[in-house]
Amino acid sequence: MKLGRWGVWCALHGLEREALAALAQRTERLGYAALWYPESRGYESFALGGFLLGHTERLILATGIANIYARDAVTMKQGQHSLGRLYGPRFLLGLGVSHVPSVEGLRGHTYGRPVATMSAYLDAMARAAEAAPPLPEPPTTVLAALGPRMTDLGGAKAQGIHPYNITPERTAWARERLGPGPLICSEQKVLLVTEPSRAREVAAEALAHYLALPNYRNNWRRMGYTEDDLAGRGSDRFLDAMVAWGTPEQVRARLQAHLDAGADHVCLQPLHPDGGRAPHLEALDALAP
Repeated sequence: MKLGRWGVWCALHGLEREALAALAQRTERLGYAALWYPESRGYESFALGGFLLGHTERLILATGIANIYARDAVTMKQGQHSLGRLYGPRFLLGLGVSHVPSVEGLRGHTYGRPVATMSAYLDAMARAAEAAPPLPEPPTTVLAALGPRMTDLGGAKAQGIHPYNITPERTAWARERLGPGPLICSEQKVLLVTEPSRAREVAAEALAHYLALPNYRNNWRRMGYTEDDLAGRGSDRFLDAMVAWGTPEQVRARLQAHLDAGADHVCLQPLHPDGGRAPHLEALDALAP
């Protein structure tokens, strides 16, 4: 897989088929290497990936992330190999352990110890590869990794990591820990708003869901943010670190900072100036490679 430097990260579950195809085709036409999408309560990851692969020619489709509790390891491996067999090396499988509310509350599973559960799951996927559709080259798998042990696992049993809600400084930490070789595909929220109070309002709305999740809060503490930073909607220092806002030039500088810190690929998440979940298409145009 030839994963270029720039990608796009969008929540797609609110889009209908015509808008989904148009977004993927626009992303490809603008020169981005990949379109990343999450798996939550909307579209199933492999069905959506197949649809988008069928409506594009070169674009890599990447799950950010496919929940390991949503399917067993055999099915996950079959899905990965099926899309690889049908569309070539254009499907990147990002795997994650998700969060307790999504696993126990929504799916009714028991949330296991994250690193041990993921390690065993990857071992089971490796065993299942023999029964999956054969591929001419190994597929690419990365892990949603925040802490040190999951980061290490991404380097040891996968092809790298997909860290989310981080800063360029955390990208540098991950590169130092992993060394050369494993992929680092860093996500960065971007917002083309120059007025500080409005930019922070939109940033706070986008981060409210994540502030309620222990996995992210624990990682932000590891990154040096205090309880005061994480209280309420989040401090200005915290909001400005998580969302790159300003002019296109200012936003590009933050994206480049991830590459300078050691990222192989940076997927920008274009927040809409009006708020809400819809991606800001004009930001994709303005920040295109």
